[in-house]
Amino acid sequence: MIIGKPAPFVSTFVDAVDEVIREHNSGRGMSAIQRTWLAFCVTAVLVTNSICWARFERARLGTYSLAALSWMFRHSKMPWDELLVASVRVILRHYGLTCGSLVIDDTDNKRSKSAKALAHLYKLRDKESGGYLWGQSLVFLLLVPPKISIPVGFTFYQPAPEFSAWYKKEKALKKQGVATPQRPPTPPAHPASPTKQQLALRL
Repeated sequence: MIIGKPAPFVSTFVDAVDEVIREHNSGRGMSAIQRTWLAFCVTAVLVTNSICWARFERARLGTYSLAALSWMFRHSKMPWDELLVASVRVILRHYGLTCGSLVIDDTDNKRSKSAKALAHLYKLRDKESGGYLWGQSLVFLLLVPPKISIPVGFTFYQPAPEFSAWYKKEKALKKQGVATPQRPPTPPAHPASPTKQQLALRL
């Protein structure tokens, strides 16, 4: 599908998010160029069902180059830390939501073995096949009001290297029939690598 311009409802949403940011940040929001770029990217995500600069470029028939799209993402001074909070505020206002429960959830995101430059990659246990896959693990904080569920926070989880090494050894010793008292104890939690439960509490 070809994208002529950002979808009108996306542009309206981005403008509303910008207004909320300005309300809570002394009038400092996004520039017109930043709003247009963000609206195009959100539209492109919906149209291509992906987050990929090359696909975005093809969908716009080259009028936005891959390099230009990527440059805006990497170098433009977008208020990244405020976008999620402002977006949630817009949704809460739109639906008139005033109460709800906070719920923690987690999911694994499969990645290609060649994607070694991505952050927080490690070997994940694949529940379906019983084997392992290369990917990322995310912990989500969800707001669950009566009508809809909204993600209001997320973070990446990655086990400590010491735990991964212990688990590998533990699995091998278990297979050999070594009794629990003779196997090495679980290593203590490392502050730099919090557990999923600790990450959930931080969120």
